[in-house]
Amino acid sequence: MGLEKLQVVALIHDDFEDLEYWYPVFRLREAGIKVRTAGEGRGKVYHGKYGVPATADMEFREVDSSEYHGILVPGGWAPDKLRRYPEVISIVQEMNSNGAVIGQICHAGWVLISARILSGKKVTSTPGIKDDMENAGATWFNEAVVVDGNLVSSRRPPDLPEYGKALIDALSALPAAR
Repeated sequence: MGLEKLQVVALIHDDFEDLEYWYPVFRLREAGIKVRTAGEGRGKVYHGKYGVPATADMEFREVDSSEYHGILVPGGWAPDKLRRYPEVISIVQEMNSNGAVIGQICHAGWVLISARILSGKKVTSTPGIKDDMENAGATWFNEAVVVDGNLVSSRRPPDLPEYGKALIDALSALPAAR
């Protein structure tokens, strides 16, 4: 597989769920996929809920969605902050239109709700935002991972092994990976 040709952008802000950011990032990198992190400021260090740091490689406004094959939105409380940036909403909408793989876990569904891309989609998330997901037009399932087209969604940290595999499988299926 040509996974080394693929690029994924991970979104970051303070209070991200540490495992929901780092575990998929490591899995994707182990598969040979280049992962870059976008935040409010290039070089800015963000801290997860448990204090693990992550540094932004670039600013949200620097992301050219056409250069990326996927996007990773971690959970925690960061999604409530991320969805307030018009640039983040544009990135998610553009990548969805381009057919890029969109990975979201736990509370990350809030970003997709704000981007208005969930209507008619099958998803999962933390049960705490189930109503939000359904009110956005999605059909919610209480499963470890739900894949619907380019959208790969997952519930919470115990589901990370299934989520990581599903993300890599979805990226592997892209024409650019062949």
